[in-house]
Amino acid sequence: MIKVGVDIGNSKISCVVSDLQKNSLPKILSFINYPTSNINKNAFINFQLIKDEVRHVITLAAKDSQTEIKSINLNIPVTDSISFFYDSKIEIENELITDLHLKKAINQSDFFDNLINYEILMNYIASYEVDNKILFGNPVGNFAKILNLNFYKLMVKKNLINTFKNLFYDLQIHVEQLVPTPLSSALAVLYVDDRDLGAICIDLGEASTSLVVFEHEKLLFADAVSVGSKNITNDIARGISTTKESAERLKTLYGSVLSSPSDEHEIIEVPIVSSEPDQFKQINRSTINNIIKPRVEETLELIWQKLKQYGLHKRKIKNLVLTGGGSQLEGIVDYAQTIFDSNVRLGRPHGVVGLNKSFSGPQFSQTIGLILHEVDKYEVNFMKKAQKIKKNTLIGRFSSWLDQYI
Repeated sequence: MIKVGVDIGNSKISCVVSDLQKNSLPKILSFINYPTSNINKNAFINFQLIKDEVRHVITLAAKDSQTEIKSINLNIPVTDSISFFYDSKIEIENELITDLHLKKAINQSDFFDNLINYEILMNYIASYEVDNKILFGNPVGNFAKILNLNFYKLMVKKNLINTFKNLFYDLQIHVEQLVPTPLSSALAVLYVDDRDLGAICIDLGEASTSLVVFEHEKLLFADAVSVGSKNITNDIARGISTTKESAERLKTLYGSVLSSPSDEHEIIEVPIVSSEPDQFKQINRSTINNIIKPRVEETLELIWQKLKQYGLHKRKIKNLVLTGGGSQLEGIVDYAQTIFDSNVRLGRPHGVVGLNKSFSGPQFSQTIGLILHEVDKYEVNFMKKAQKIKKNTLIGRFSSWLDQYI
């Protein structure tokens, strides 16, 4: 079976084509990466140009893989998303828990509630409580006095989703699955033990930094902040009066979050913004790093505040994985250990075969993850099922959904 993933980021458009065979890892048939400057903070600056670029990328991928691309999995950014944790409690009076009890708890919950101008991207049962004991598996078959269902719901602005859908509608390509971008990254870099024992995955992207939290094979939370590696580049450009191109080069070649005594003595020649052509000045490496560190500290602190806001820091998850282009910044893994007091490592895409080395870096995690979410056996998209149920709330219809997903 052919599976295609498309990621439209703030600096690049990526398309991966894979062949999924039963009982084997997905085989990469093609990976196309195309730079773009027509997106700013997930908004299309020029819709027609973006559409032409996406069409070009998909055409190249189809030709390279010798396949016809009719449907795709698509990443959806969650920068302006809303997360809800809610529960539903019922009394069973020391009886055997059955499917009917689960249906009753779901029916009386906020499962079907939505906010105006938002669309539900994820909506599922995160855990169960049987007489105040937490279970992550199906509680049917247990005897209990009280059953409590804990839910997680992720909602994204409708206009954002409709804009992305409209682009592919014009291209006559069916969007099969909408996947939260940070989830795609996590599926590409987290191992089974990570998701079971507990892990936080942070994707340091171009214009935003996103995170997901896993525990007991359940996705507990997904969110993002509007700060990314582009902010570091802009800080450097302003701080030393150089061009953005030069700032990006300085960040990549000399940038580090951690300082060294030798930085003061390492002199770098950089072009400056001037009315006179070919004007340069000399700076030491510590000047660059002193600009980088505060922005990285701010970014990681914002992520930490997100965890605290939703009480997730209380879970004391000590396994943290950094991925995305910004995770390649020198010293950031060690620095993150001090911020989060956790075991931190760099995450690269895995779980596929045939991936060209050029696309095996952490900056491509969110694209690779698009073809892994079904193979991973983790149900990530309840949107279609939830909409279908909402139209008909009869117990009989609900039962078929319940049997499949709980």
